[in-house]
Amino acid sequence: MRCAAAARSLLPLPPAAAPIHTHTASPSLAAELAAADALHALLSTLPPSLPALLPCLSLLSPRLTPHTVSDALLWADLPAASRIRLFLFSALSPRLRSPLLHSRAVSVLLSGDPDAAMFDALADARAAGLPAPSAAFAALVTAHASAGRPQEAVDAFSRMGDFDCRPTAFIYNAVFKVLVDSGAILLALALYNRMVSAGCPPNRATYNVLMDGLCKRGMAGDALKMFDEMLERGIVPDVKIYTVLISSLCSAGRAEEAARLIGSMKEKGCPPDEVTYNAFLSGLCKAGRVDDAFERLELLREGGFALGLNGYSCLIDGLFQAGRFDEGFSYYKEMLEKNVKPDVVLYTIIIRGCAEAGRTEDAFSLLNVMKDKGFVPDTFCYNTLLKAFCDVGNLDKAQSLRSEMLQNNVALDSTTHNIMICGLCKKGLIDEAMQVFHEMGELGCHPTVMTYNALIDGLYRVGRLEDAQMLFYKMEMVNNPSLFLRLTLGANQVRDSESLRKLVDGMCESGQVLKAFKLVRGIINSGVVPDVVTYNTLLNGLCKAKNLDGALRLFKELQLKGISPDEITYGTLIDGLWGAHRENDAMILFQNILRGHGSPSLSIYNTMMRSLCRMKKLTQAINLWLDYLPKKYNLTPEDEVIANARNCFEVRSLDEAVKELIKIDQEYDSVSSNPYTIWLIGLCQQIHYRIHT
Repeated sequence: MRCAAAARSLLPLPPAAAPIHTHTASPSLAAELAAADALHALLSTLPPSLPALLPCLSLLSPRLTPHTVSDALLWADLPAASRIRLFLFSALSPRLRSPLLHSRAVSVLLSGDPDAAMFDALADARAAGLPAPSAAFAALVTAHASAGRPQEAVDAFSRMGDFDCRPTAFIYNAVFKVLVDSGAILLALALYNRMVSAGCPPNRATYNVLMDGLCKRGMAGDALKMFDEMLERGIVPDVKIYTVLISSLCSAGRAEEAARLIGSMKEKGCPPDEVTYNAFLSGLCKAGRVDDAFERLELLREGGFALGLNGYSCLIDGLFQAGRFDEGFSYYKEMLEKNVKPDVVLYTIIIRGCAEAGRTEDAFSLLNVMKDKGFVPDTFCYNTLLKAFCDVGNLDKAQSLRSEMLQNNVALDSTTHNIMICGLCKKGLIDEAMQVFHEMGELGCHPTVMTYNALIDGLYRVGRLEDAQMLFYKMEMVNNPSLFLRLTLGANQVRDSESLRKLVDGMCESGQVLKAFKLVRGIINSGVVPDVVTYNTLLNGLCKAKNLDGALRLFKELQLKGISPDEITYGTLIDGLWGAHRENDAMILFQNILRGHGSPSLSIYNTMMRSLCRMKKLTQAINLWLDYLPKKYNLTPEDEVIANARNCFEVRSLDEAVKELIKIDQEYDSVSSNPYTIWLIGLCQQIHYRIHT
């Protein structure tokens, strides 16, 4: 054979020879084809062993090109082991390395067991006296990441030290992407610190990945700090970085900063593109500033900006979220008239708009129109319509739609099941809701905190208190990250998020990246933990069942677990304590809010005043309101108006006192009849009590 003859014509070098990386002029097509033939003959004749292949590859190297070696990785008639060894040899040559070589190597690795193939080849390279190229680990990390195996990707990165191989910025960036996509932004930041301390300078791609992860987690402030650090390092941001930041700032309610950032883009020679403007408009809409978004749009149009599909989608979505349905439908009509074709995302937005506007049948019809036009509704689209039917109590239509999803192989996610469970619980169909809950596990879908909250609330509503408590305990034992941490690290190592951050930082600094990843993913994958809504549901059920001691124990447990009670928590407990005639406990709890530098809400003050009035303690109720007013209007307790009102009450001039208070309300444009109604009822109760005693 001609290839075999070409291989025999190659003179082998001594086994210990290093690869030759001679820089030569670009060969002609004929010479490149001849080199490819020789390479094929070499790889098909000699065993997949670098000690055996190295002499001939070194001799052939000057005739090879990046294109030749990249194509060689696609030769399916050759063993994968031979192609991986060619990749390792080529990766050590700056002349032969290329992005195409990297992607082809990833494809070869994915055709079998990536770890077995690469680590066997690396051991072979070490036997041949070759260093391990960092590109080998870059390909391995990328292969595992693209196959959805984040832990294996981190493991590959962690083993670089075993081969005396230092990570490059390219590899760090690949691992950052894996960590960010896995929700382990904490670990990504810890690894970034290690990267910098190890003397590996971050590049623009580094900041792209990390800032995107921070913004998606709603950490706009941290993303801005990283942006400033990037500028200090002399790295010029690109449009993508600016766009991510602008969107995040708008979502955080910092639209003015986002607008200034757009202005600075122009000044720094990086003009915003359509995606940037759409992100800005979308961010304003999501922040509830729809009118601001339209004002900005008019200014942009004056500068020649034309609204495209994404722009229309975000504005229509913003209008619907603001409840301005007619305007949203009007823009949809305008878009169609301008021959801008809708996509699945926009159809889903319109379907949701129809549903929220009470036009459920129109929403269902639009789903059929969408399918007729060749669009395949996704899970989010179906969930939107499913929720619409459940909200109006049409569970038969909802069940039919869920069956359609299964028939069309559309994935049922946690949201799908939560919608059905909430709909069934609202109708009192708890057994059917529990059946859907059990089906979630069979379909490999994990319940969320919303799932448990809906079921616990539903069980309480039908009087199944013990079942609700059992479900709560199951939720805690199976899915509690705190329990996970105690079992894996010991009770004293991790107490809060700050100690967790320090622990992860320490692990990364000591090279235990894989252990840190398993820890963080263990917390993330440990699923749901009871949130304040769960506890409020339980507290409400216990209070209604007159089990106030159990409610107070649960309240203490909530605080010990680091969950902050909210207005509903305090209101439920205080109301329950008053209802059980435990006035002292209610007053102690109220005083605890004040001592903890909290500010009880208006509803809690109203609850306290109603309860005091029922106990014929009208004076205390009024004094409580006078204590609240300085907090409400940011006044001092000694303010003249407050002092006048208090004096009027003390001399029993109720009408004059009320006039003083109404004067305050009118001054601050906050007139409410609530306190006066409560006092009037209390006064009537007092008079009635005196007449009949």
